[in-house]
Amino acid sequence: MKRSRFTEEQIIGVLREAEAGAKTAALARKHGISEATLYNWKAKYGGLEVSEAKRLRALEDENAKLKRLLADAMLDNAGLKDLLSKKW
Repeated sequence: MKRSRFTEEQIIGVLREAEAGAKTAALARKHGISEATLYNWKAKYGGLEVSEAKRLRALEDENAKLKRLLADAMLDNAGLKDLLSKKW
């Protein structure tokens, strides 16, 4: 997955500007992003503080790691079942 060029602090700062009443198009142009990106950020980070956003990122990373571990375990399990099901 492509990493954002903006940190959580910067994203929340941009969203605070939007909450303060800045126009969406002008704000997007100022920061060099599309309006769609701004709306996606608002959906994901809207109402979060910086510490909460960092915690969200850490939880997402941990969840991805656990999913990879589960997939590896399931692959090993399927391989063992396949090996044991063959007749010698």
